Amino acid sequence: MTQWVFDLGNSRMKCAPLQADGRLGDVRALGYGDDVAGTLDDAVPTAVTGEAASAVLASVASPARTAAAVDWLTRRFGCISIVRTQPTLAGVRIAYADPARLGVDRFLALLAAHARGTRAWLVVGVGTAVTIDLLDAQGRHHGGRIAPSPRLMREALQQAAAQLPAQGGDYLEFAADTRDALASGCEGAALGLIERSLAQAEQRLGARPALLLHGGGAGELASHLDHAMLAPSLVLEGVALWARLGADG
Repeated sequence: MTQWVFDLGNSRMKCAPLQADGRLGDVRALGYGDDVAGTLDDAVPTAVTGEAASAVLASVASPARTAAAVDWLTRRFGCISIVRTQPTLAGVRIAYADPARLGVDRFLALLAAHARGTRAWLVVGVGTAVTIDLLDAQGRHHGGRIAPSPRLMREALQQAAAQLPAQGGDYLEFAADTRDALASGCEGAALGLIERSLAQAEQRLGARPALLLHGGGAGELASHLDHAMLAPSLVLEGVALWARLGADG
């Protein structure tokens, strides 16, 4: 059976077919545009869908976008499953007393990180928000943080003060240009949060965790963080793992 996995974020979606061993095939990342169904039509060839095909969906997108995606998947695939955060799965134990309050993207990123190796991980997603989660080597989730991403900070500043550009500039420790100062301040805020989280994680666990970055904005921060590892499709890796386990969502 052909199987596809889908990760709907706040600002873009990713999807991929699963290979015979259950791992990700070619990953496609697309912005939503005006029409979710049209975006999915562009991403998924008609030839691979049908009654003999199945799809697994994880979404933190708006209810309207999620509903549109579910409608499209229902019409194109014989079977669809929707991933939900679970208290324990694949050796990972979520810290939240109510697991449903942990975003499914964070849950899946933790699953995928733990599957990469039994070590402590600080998992950082950089999209619309910056999410930070600490996972120890035994798979115990110690909780995390959520903050605006550098992009969202820039957009918010521009909305409050129209003369401040929402884009552009380079990261410098002490900038001598407004665009550079904005880039440096907003990226620096995220970097400072990550570095403090690393320090606090090391104090809590007695050893420094590996730093794993994912999401559309991760690349801009990774070059300023020693030993950071990039995993652009970490959430989608988690969806693939969930699908391989046959988890009940």
